[in-house]
Parts: sequence; structure tokens; C-alpha cells
Amino acid sequence: MAKAEATVEELVSKIERGELRLPEMQRRYVWRSSRVRDLLDSLYRGYPSGAILIWETDEVVPQQSFAVEQQSNPYAKTQLLLDGQQRLTSLSAVIRGNPVQVNGRVRPIDDEADATEDELQKRFDKMTFVVSTRKLEQLPQWVKVSEVFAGTHDNNTFLKRAGVTSLDDPRAERYTERLNRLKEIRKYIYRMDVLERSLSYDEVTEIFVRVNSLGAKLRSSDLALAQITAKWRGSLNVFQAFQADCVKDGFELDLGLHLKNLVAHATGQSRFLTVSSLTLDALKSGWDDGCRGMEFAINFLRSNASITSPALLASPFLLISLGFYGAQRSYQLAAAEERGLRRWVLLANAKGRYSRGSSETLLDQDLKILRDGGGFQELLDRLRTQVGRLDVTPEELEGRNQRSALFKTMFLAFQAANARDWHSNLVIALSHVGNAHQLQFHHIFPKAVLKSTATTRETDDIANLAFISGKANRKISAKEPALYFPEVQKANGDQPFESQCIPTDPNLLTVEGYKAFLTARRRLIAERLNTFLGGGQEA
Repeated sequence: MAKAEATVEELVSKIERGELRLPEMQRRYVWRSSRVRDLLDSLYRGYPSGAILIWETDEVVPQQSFAVEQQSNPYAKTQLLLDGQQRLTSLSAVIRGNPVQVNGRVRPIDDEADATEDELQKRFDKMTFVVSTRKLEQLPQWVKVSEVFAGTHDNNTFLKRAGVTSLDDPRAERYTERLNRLKEIRKYIYRMDVLERSLSYDEVTEIFVRVNSLGAKLRSSDLALAQITAKWRGSLNVFQAFQADCVKDGFELDLGLHLKNLVAHATGQSRFLTVSSLTLDALKSGWDDGCRGMEFAINFLRSNASITSPALLASPFLLISLGFYGAQRSYQLAAAEERGLRRWVLLANAKGRYSRGSSETLLDQDLKILRDGGGFQELLDRLRTQVGRLDVTPEELEGRNQRSALFKTMFLAFQAANARDWHSNLVIALSHVGNAHQLQFHHIFPKAVLKSTATTRETDDIANLAFISGKANRKISAKEPALYFPEVQKANGDQPFESQCIPTDPNLLTVEGYKAFLTARRRLIAERLNTFLGGGQEA
């Protein structure tokens, strides 16, 4: 293995010219803006930033482009990047001022804040690099890194923006030194390990897997992708095409889930440990079967269970088990079995079947039940063994918040009861467009009202949340229920509250009655959920 060195500037230029590309085995770009911030801060301070692993080959290897724009490479021989994609993609985007493509969408490299405005301001006061926000960009001493690297302005331009109008200003030397150090990031030298041309693609894949396994940098699905694409050349395009089809159907799912689905249909279990032993024919057959299973699962969720988005799933693993169920029955269900399967789906989702303990172990338990010829009743029995009882009690709702699986089921139950927005009277849905109509969860007792009388846990309790539009939420603002309920009732009667199990007893709508309100609403919600789930009261 040869050793080499290259500056950040040289590596970014190679990416831009298309001389450095990614092999098919690489995962997509996944870094958030906070990781880019930390990388820049490390390079600015001259800290070590790891090595780059490259393979120079004459072999025809399936490739993919970086998440930043690249020119077509006029040369037949290309260097393939095996380790360092996240760092070099980030640096290329920052230095060239280009957006990155993430999950099929193009976004600026710094389009998200990773903390509240107050936290960002504190970080800004003591750190060198911060992810931008509109508030911070208005500060005179704020400098956009990409603008400095663009080279269209000299240091004096940035100094004047910061209010430095004279070289006698004590800030002039300090700010100039910082700007020059920032520009020096382009000269930062990376050590490169270059694999020999004589290595085969299979050998390089093994090296890629070992390097990333030892460093624990990649998820198991990323390593499985490398092993699969080594055997099945060109498969990444096949996988991404089906992934895009699912997105069109409203189910944007991680590629890793599709790969786990492949393994489940190929082996009857979900763990990636068996991938290396699968033949090419087994991989292709598992993928074809998995696609049919996923299509069945999505259709069943949308049409039979009214689950129209993965946002309403406690775990996407439910798609795998549901699709496997359909495959075991050759996608032919009698009416009674469809009803039983629907009940299991809703209960497994409400109880967070795959969100407790080891998700893969639980998924494998269900896959084994289906492999052995079991059906929805055996799945329900297994779920009951896990959670103790299949009905929902008021006590089970206490302390739960919007991250709870029961919160997602609460939305489904309210939607089934024809719950409507308190302003527009549109039936609540995740698919509403426009800022005024997009669905939000609303604190019935606003946080500001409860600030001095309730804990954060009590304020965010599932029994204090309702589903209304952004416009209705803004109209209510920080009013307590006793003040705004009469206005809603005058326009729409009690239906908006009854459909979302909200008690309207005036004694419960004041701050003093808040805890009694929570108790009363938990009881109503539990009754509604049990009716929706078709379980009744069950010990």
C-alpha cells in the first residue's frame, strides 16, 4: 500500500473535475451541519483529522457521484474514495459554496441549526464555528465561511462589516489573523493510503468492510451494502430506483431498511451477518421477493390500516414483518384473516412492538412465527407476552409525550373519528399543504399558561396535546382553554373537542383544574383507543 499526501484544496479540485469518485459500495452522504462545523473547527486548529483511503484501479467498477456537483471525467482511470467521503464532501461543499444532495433533495450545507437560538448565541460567543441562523447572520462580526473561501472579497471587506474602520482598531490584527487561519484550511494536508491496482474489487470490498468495522464508523446496513454490491454489480441503482418509487407512494424509507427486507426474504431472518454467504442468485431472488412484500405492506398500511406515512409508525420494521406475512400467504387473505392482521398491525404499532429491547431480536421472533406457518393470532400471542395486555389503560398514557407510539395511534384514532381543524374544518391529515393548514400538535393548556404550575413532563403529557393547523395554533397563542374554548364552540359546537376526546367541563379548563383535566382526558383517550384498536377491555 502506497503512501501519499494531498491538500484539502487539491482533493476538492479532484472531486470537482470528476477525477475522484465513489465506488458503488459507499453509503450516501449523511453528515448534519453540526458535524461539518466540528470538522472545520478541527482543521482550523490544526488538529488531526484522520487519513484518506483511495484505490487506483484499471478495473471497470460500478461508481456513483459525490453528493456535490462533479464534472464528467474525461480520463478512463479514476481514483475511487473508500474512506473519507463525509469529510471531503463537506469540505467541497463549503469551499466551493455548493449545496449537497441528501435523500434526493438539494440543500445548503449549513441550512439547519442544531440548537436553540439562545444556545447558539452562547456557542457563538465562545467558539469559532457555528451553524448559521437568521439571527446570527445579522450580527456584524458574523462571517460566512463559504464567502471567505470564494475569494471575491478581501479581508478589509469583512473587517468593515464588523465595524473595524482603522488598522489602529485593536480588533483589526485579531480578526485578520482569524481570517487568514480560516483560509489556510485549504492548505491542510491529508495523509492518503493508496491501495494497489493489482487488488480485485472483492479484495477491496473486504478491506472496506474491515476498515469500517474496526472503526465502527458505518452501520451494519452500510457494510452489508458494500458486500452486496461487490457480488451484484450495478445493484445500487436498482435499490435506489425502488426506494424512489416508495417515496412517490408516501413512504420515504432508509436504504438500510430495504436491504434488511431483502435479507429477511432471502433468509427468513433480519440480521446482516448472513449477507456474505448469500449467492448472487439468492440476493436477486430475495430482492425481488422483498419488493413484492414491501409493496403489499405499503398498500395494506395505506388502504386497510389508514397509515399513510412512515411518520405514523412506531418502527419501520413493521413493514418488513407485514410484507413477509403477505409473502407467506402468497398475498391471498380471507376476510377474517385481513381483519385479524389489521388488528395485529394497529396493536403492534400502538404498543411499540419493535421499539422495546432488541428490535432485530423481536423482528426475528415474528419472522420465525410466520416461517413456521403461524398467523395473526400467534403474532398477537407473542405481543401479549411482551407487553402484558393488549388494551390501553389510562395509567399507560401518563407521562407519555409526542414521541410515544401511543401518540401516533392517538392521531389515527382521532382521524377515524372525523377530527377536524378548529379553524378551517379540514379533516386532520399529515398531507395538508400550505403553512396555514399544515398539521401541528397543540398544547391545549399552552406552555406559557402552565409555566409556574406544572413540570415540563406534565406540560408535554400526551393528554395535553391535540392536532390542529398552524393557523389555528397561532390564533390561540398563549390563552388558557377557559378563554378560547367558547370561541371554538360557538363556530363549530362540541365536535372539535369530542372527536379528540377533550373534556369541556368548565371546572377542568382552568390552570387550577389542569391535573384533573389530564386524568379525565386520559380516561377518554384510553376508551377511544381501545375502540379503534378493536380490543375492548382485555386483561
